[in-house]
Amino acid sequence: MGKSKRIWLLALTAVVSLSVVTACSGPNNAKKNTGTTEPTSAAATTETEPKQDKVTFKIFNGVAGSKDGNTNETTIGKLLEDQTGVNFKLEFVVGDLNTKIGTMIAANDYPDVLIPDAAIEEVLNAGAFIPLDELIEKYGPNIQRVYGKSLNQMRSKDGKIYFLPIAAQVNDFIPEPEAGAGFWVQRRVLEEAGYPKIKTLDQYIELIKNYRDKHKDENLTGMVSLTHDWRFFATSNPPMHLMGYPNDGNVTVDTNTWEAKTYAGAESTKKWLKALNDLNAAGLFDKASFVDNYDQYIAKLTSHKVLGFFDYRWQVDNALNVLKDAARKDPSLDGFKYFPLPVTFEEGTPDAYLDPPGGLVTNRGIGITVSAKDPVRIIQFFDNMLTEENQTLMSWGIKGETYEVNEQGRYYRTQEQIDKIDEPFRESFGFKYFSWNWPMYNATSTLADGNAKNVASQPEVFQMTLTDKDKAILEKYGVQTYSQLFAEPVPRPYFPAWGFAKEQNSPEQLWEASKDEMTKKYFPKLVLTTPDKFEAVWEEYMKEFGKLDTAGYEKWTTEQVKAKVELANQ
Repeated sequence: MGKSKRIWLLALTAVVSLSVVTACSGPNNAKKNTGTTEPTSAAATTETEPKQDKVTFKIFNGVAGSKDGNTNETTIGKLLEDQTGVNFKLEFVVGDLNTKIGTMIAANDYPDVLIPDAAIEEVLNAGAFIPLDELIEKYGPNIQRVYGKSLNQMRSKDGKIYFLPIAAQVNDFIPEPEAGAGFWVQRRVLEEAGYPKIKTLDQYIELIKNYRDKHKDENLTGMVSLTHDWRFFATSNPPMHLMGYPNDGNVTVDTNTWEAKTYAGAESTKKWLKALNDLNAAGLFDKASFVDNYDQYIAKLTSHKVLGFFDYRWQVDNALNVLKDAARKDPSLDGFKYFPLPVTFEEGTPDAYLDPPGGLVTNRGIGITVSAKDPVRIIQFFDNMLTEENQTLMSWGIKGETYEVNEQGRYYRTQEQIDKIDEPFRESFGFKYFSWNWPMYNATSTLADGNAKNVASQPEVFQMTLTDKDKAILEKYGVQTYSQLFAEPVPRPYFPAWGFAKEQNSPEQLWEASKDEMTKKYFPKLVLTTPDKFEAVWEEYMKEFGKLDTAGYEKWTTEQVKAKVELANQ
């Protein structure tokens, strides 16, 4: 998993940004959408159709990060309720996701709508989702327009569609200006070091070590890592990035042969864990990384005490936004903001942290459950969300309040609008609730008029969001956006491999479950043991890892990759 979420994603990207995630791109992302179906707005039909009674549906989101509440308590949610009569009471996961989903399955009692995230196979296996095919055909012209020819990719083995993948590429592909992932370091560390170009893991660690050694009285933490629950990938994924591969989850994929290879038992993983082991021995690694939950991790990132970490932007966006808001109000706090670096093992290795244009993630999504009171109203709400008007509303907001339009039809924000859209405003207006996990255009999409769907991807807006200190540090590195620090992504029509759907209790799912259990058991030992015992623990780990049918998993994944590439080339 990874989320560009996604894994998985987380995710998750201020403009939560979505970057995450994981962000899925259609195979023909360089072309305009050629669908002939025009968006149908519920708001536009209210004069000819009687308004329906208002209704509230329950929705459970398996991704933590927001507080529970009603969508109609936000500006965007109230406008959508005015259009459709529908409000959603949102509940976000607290604690273990599998336990929560397992309780629902055991009781056969579900919310109206479910976003099960990593537990989606369990939900499908339990028969908790209703098929959506007839609903989409009767009430989903915008769903058909947005998901287009990807609809067949969304079908289960029985030929039916049970959930809508989160986000689809629409129209042109625009890379986001923010970095989607990387090795992050506090800006004050770079400033004190003279803004060096950090390209390798060794250089990154040396940078952090030197700063900590000069500030021993500040009680600083060199690095932390996230291991909580399904987010363990933030600790297990770095080897593929350090080798120069994008986030394909458990594998790396050769673009010449389309062969998939796992790396959990490779030298790259050993090298990464040995680096953490050395950091720990030097007192630079936070041992609590293996016991902290997600909220504790985020709190540490905003404490000003953590010098560096690896993660995906969507997953740490809450922390980055808090630091950004604080520094905007008090520029003296700018040094505590984090800067992304394109770190690899070897200096000559091109990085691949930016998600490439790829396919549709088909193992994450939003579905209507067998407990739903009125599936028709729900699918109509989803379809209404996918109009151009509402995609604009969910990203840009309200014209004259959160954005403007110039004479050329370009969307922009005034400095006053930019300044007021801080984290509390994003929550109250609804930008946070509606930034991810609903059916929507992918963040790298464009609207029909050519404007970027993602506000931050509009060049003129992004430049205005930068403070003088932002511009100064970017200028030090000879770039205008954070993503320009990273190598251009190489197109991968299958991407991401972590998004391949797997049947419940299939050999490939069992391999992943066993591998996850094994890494969660041995990685803490490998990092926290004394350096002289590292080799012995690694040998023990490899003996256990060797019992898995890794060759079978690689064969299956390679078949999925090649099948998607072939489909994209048709």
